[in-house]
This record gives sequence, structure tokens and C-alpha cells, in this order.
Amino acid sequence: MIAQPQPTFTPTEYLNWEAQQRLRYEYVAGQVVAMAGGTIPHNQIAVNLVALLKPHLRGRNCKVLSGDAKVAISGDGPFFYPDVTVTCDGRDLKARQYIRFPCLVVEVLSESTEARDRGYKFRRYRQIETLQEYVLIDPDRVMVECYRRNERNNWELVNTISEGLEMDSAEGGLVLESVGLKILTTQVYEDVIFPDKDEVL
Repeated sequence: MIAQPQPTFTPTEYLNWEAQQRLRYEYVAGQVVAMAGGTIPHNQIAVNLVALLKPHLRGRNCKVLSGDAKVAISGDGPFFYPDVTVTCDGRDLKARQYIRFPCLVVEVLSESTEARDRGYKFRRYRQIETLQEYVLIDPDRVMVECYRRNERNNWELVNTISEGLEMDSAEGGLVLESVGLKILTTQVYEDVIFPDKDEVL
């Protein structure tokens, strides 16, 4: 069976085309990639973060957005759908199709997306000058990593939460300097039921 070639879109064609689709599609170099649905724990973590960020940032002209909001690396793409995005940049206040100037991006990992989230997408996200923090969260075990842009404009891993740390110890919280908020690990994983260990091996 011969594979059908994917259509190639300009950024404008992609935005117009995707607006007519039932599914969400990310866009890279003229090609589109359908976004698969996530697990319940994946969604729960995203909801937990939005529920914590929104009241914290109320009245500060910031937008807290879920996985249905696109982020553009530039006006020509790529276009991605992070699980949680925060922008406090006035240039995004009237955004309709996508965000261009986030300060915080969060990706909840899955088996099928982890390599891309850690590799290609992180390399592209780092091109956004306003982005200050990039957070990766594992929905199947306690594992949170926060990467932050330092004063030399380099990215470093500044906060790691793992199963070896107490859930609500001083070391166990997620410190988000970009929005001035510390989130306890139990808040990140509230209502999340982890699979048995043999289910994730």
C-alpha cells in the first residue's frame, strides 16, 4: 500500500484550514500533525494547573490558557498546542488564533510525545524571547522538571520533583518565577490516580 503524501500548507492556509477541522493540528514546515487525545491523568494535571494559575494572576492582564490554545514560534510557525500557557504580554491581549509571547509553557508528557516535547519542541520554544520557563510533567509518576532562562539567556534545569522527595517538602514544590507562584506537588497531582508500576513498564 502506497502512503498518501501529506498536503503542504502555507501558514495562512494552515490557519484557515485548521479552523474548519474537528481535530487540532500542529504545524511544522508546511506539514500538519493531528493531536491525539490525552489520558484522564494528563487532562487532570492541566486542569489543576489552570485552576491554580488563573486566580493567582487575576487582575494582572495575563491570559491562562489550556491545551486548545495555539502558540506560534513566529508568525510563520511552527504552531504548537501546549497543555498550559501563560502570557502577560500586552501584544497577546487581543489574540484570536494564537499566542506569540508566552512567559510560561507547560507540557504534560505522554509516551508518544515525550521525546518530541523534550527535543524538537523545546528547541523551538526557546526561540520565543518572552518565554521564561518550560515545565514538563509526567502524569504516570511524580516527576516534574522546570527549565528556566537565566540572566545569560541560557536555559537550565532549576527545579526537579521526583518520587524520592517528600510531596510537600520545601524541595518538593514547583516554583514558577515567571508568574511568582509556588505550587505544591500534591496540588499538581491532585485527584490523579497513578497506574500500577507494571502498567507503565
